[in-house]
Amino acid sequence: MNRNFILSIILSVFFLNVTAVKAQTTQKEKQPLIVVLKDLSETYNISFSFVDDTVNDKQVTAPNKDFSLEEVLDFLRQETQLDFELLDNRFVVIKVKKKKRNDFRIQSLKEVFVTNYLTTGITKLNDGSITIKPKTFGILPGLIEPDVLQTIQALPGVLSTDETVSNINVRGGTHDQNLLLWDGIKMYQSGHFFGLISAFNPHTTKRINVYKNGTSAKYGDGISSIIDMRLPDVIDNEFDAGLGFNLINVDGYIKVPLSRNTELQLSTRRSITDVINTSTYDQYFKRIFQDSDFEKSKSNNNSISQNESFYFYDIAAKFLYDISKKDKVRFHFLNVNNSLNYDEQLTKNDRDEAFNSNLSQENLAFGVTYTRDWNEKFSTSAQAYVSNYNLDATNYDVINDQRLIQQNEVYDITAKLDINYDINTLFKINSGYQFTEVGISNLEDVNNPNFRSFVKEVIRSHAVYGETGFLSNDAKTKLTLGGRLNYIEKFDMFFAEPRLSFSQRFSNYFRFEVLGEFKSQTTSQIIDLQNDFLGIEKRRWVLANNNKELLFKENQTIHPIPVLKSKQFSAGLHFNKNKLLISAETYIKKVDGITTRSQGFQNQFQFVNSVGSYEIKGIDMLLNKQFNDVVSSWISYSYSNNNYTFSDLNEGKKIPNNADTTHALTFAGTYTHNDIKFAAGLNWHSGIPNTKPAIDDNTEDNTITYAPPNSSRLDDYLRIDCSATYAFNLSDTSTATLGASIWNLLNKNNNINTYYTLDENKKVNAVENRSLGITPNVSLRVQF
Repeated sequence: MNRNFILSIILSVFFLNVTAVKAQTTQKEKQPLIVVLKDLSETYNISFSFVDDTVNDKQVTAPNKDFSLEEVLDFLRQETQLDFELLDNRFVVIKVKKKKRNDFRIQSLKEVFVTNYLTTGITKLNDGSITIKPKTFGILPGLIEPDVLQTIQALPGVLSTDETVSNINVRGGTHDQNLLLWDGIKMYQSGHFFGLISAFNPHTTKRINVYKNGTSAKYGDGISSIIDMRLPDVIDNEFDAGLGFNLINVDGYIKVPLSRNTELQLSTRRSITDVINTSTYDQYFKRIFQDSDFEKSKSNNNSISQNESFYFYDIAAKFLYDISKKDKVRFHFLNVNNSLNYDEQLTKNDRDEAFNSNLSQENLAFGVTYTRDWNEKFSTSAQAYVSNYNLDATNYDVINDQRLIQQNEVYDITAKLDINYDINTLFKINSGYQFTEVGISNLEDVNNPNFRSFVKEVIRSHAVYGETGFLSNDAKTKLTLGGRLNYIEKFDMFFAEPRLSFSQRFSNYFRFEVLGEFKSQTTSQIIDLQNDFLGIEKRRWVLANNNKELLFKENQTIHPIPVLKSKQFSAGLHFNKNKLLISAETYIKKVDGITTRSQGFQNQFQFVNSVGSYEIKGIDMLLNKQFNDVVSSWISYSYSNNNYTFSDLNEGKKIPNNADTTHALTFAGTYTHNDIKFAAGLNWHSGIPNTKPAIDDNTEDNTITYAPPNSSRLDDYLRIDCSATYAFNLSDTSTATLGASIWNLLNKNNNINTYYTLDENKKVNAVENRSLGITPNVSLRVQF
């Protein structure tokens, strides 16, 4: 950092301190709660029911006039420590909260900017982030359950070019550039069914925070986005349980208080795909395995694939223990698994021979968190965890009598300390330290010819961070300024990462927003060969080695993999009045240190190893209108220009990014009436770049000569989805929800990828990967 930058930080902190002191003297005067309730009754056309003794001694400041009813009630809960329960959108019952041993200090919530963003349960905050609460989630087109990673794809600027949750592109980035946190633990596997279903059970997740830019300094990695999933963390001494099934899996969860100060949360989910074949399973299976070794072996005339078995499951557990009113301990456990087995039978010399190929993908995580509230202003939290990812494949080529074993394993051991200090209601400080040790190994073992390669790399990193946050008394101005300093032992390198989040409301209905960040990342995913791991899960995790050029060591070729570094800046203007939201946000992002192997090229660069960068400029726009809490409709549009630059490829000229979707449009709406919910929507985006063979290609040299890289595009993508749910009571203590959905209602045969191969006759063949066809699904959930 130069001296001018450091000086600007010091001046900013000084300004915030002075502003905070001044603001304290201008705080609104408190009024009797009974007076405030009378005004609110007239403003929001509601009635309050309470016992006089409950409110008589309470003094509060009047809530902001721009607050929604939900925000007003949240504000009053914080101010009075009373329970405000809304009944039938018309009556509010005020009760004294039950005293619990887990009553810690009162934490002020982040200011809500937009409630019911797109649908209920999705909220936009004034720090630029989006919060999703599955418990109050409404409905989205094509979804009958709040799938975490499918839901975020409804947000502007978030897209999956191949329809999977294991390839989410946030503002042009690859999926490995997204940081996925489950209760603070980094996850290296995101999907079931090899990417078609989120690996994280939404019914036990309390909230998901999504950051595309301007993230807090406490977050490392994730140069494209942060997806922070959190389970319930407060013991409420209430029993909760549920069971559900759809045409892919069954699941169940339970939250049970073991004592006044302990609670256990358990959930599990398992596919039914190895027991029952459904139309939904058939479509999923066709989509995922269409270009895999499994499917190719079935079509080979010399071998027969049989006895295939595919299933997935996940198990999650959290144990909560409140040691005292100020101390609490949490234990976290998660196991996510996908497994595929199939036999290949070959008749050789009048004798049948059978070989078993299999693929297993698993993420196992365990962690412990200790939190202490020293007083009402000062608290600390310490967490330690282990996250272990393992991708293991055994592939038999019965025609060539070859067996290939491949393994990719990640061990992530992390310890974090987070410190929060609230100087006053306006000014806050957050700081901390993080130590991470990541070891990644890759194994290749071939029996014909004999070859074995095992590579393991380890990186230890240290990070310190700090940030200061200011929120004006009228909640119109919010500023968070911070920085993170990373140190990597192996390379003796420091990375300074400033962070900025600024939001200003003006003219009551407008908000101006500025976000910026520097980030770095030492882990990434690459593709060595397109048929690795049976051609199903082609990507493998690797660590940065900071090499500048190819190295040869012990008969191994070590390719350069730099530390990824990104810079991003965005500015947005939002208008919100009478449940009408008009939003526009423009951004620019540059990422350095990418490699051709991490981008999935299938053209002339497929076997080239080069280091470069990509730069994306774009704008995300949204028009969202809600009508009387019954209908919500929106149209979103994103424009982007995303290009690679590799100094030693294409003469150093720009190349369209493999994930570049110049235009993306979504038009959708939801209808909610009593217990019925319905949603329908259209998704369209321009085709991704593609490289065709050159017109004058001569294949006599057994190679394909290509046209300029990514000079063509696939056809545009179009999909229409719909879904509906109906909730009803089974008894006084249990409810049920019946749902149905149709993905790709028009059965559009979208081409999501095309590449080219040479056959035995030296003829060029186009191989096309197709999207999901029309895919129905139904579900039934029972909650106790």
